[in-house]
Amino acid sequence: MSKQRCDGCDRRVRLGGGIGDLWSFETGSTDGLTLELSDGSEHFLCYDCIEGLPDDEEVTRGHVEALPGDGDE
Repeated sequence: MSKQRCDGCDRRVRLGGGIGDLWSFETGSTDGLTLELSDGSEHFLCYDCIEGLPDDEEVTRGHVEALPGDGDE
């Protein structure tokens, strides 16, 4: 199983598929997405952080930086 840190909260979340799952035989979905924002920046965010982004305006790097980071694993 592969993991990647969320750019919002710095938590390590699961990445589904790939070579890591080949040997462990684990199945499951990815717990986040890489988003390309309106300012051209790209960020990997867990679903909890994606929920914390505004719905009524274009999301930028500043919104990602303003997310509360907890660092829990």
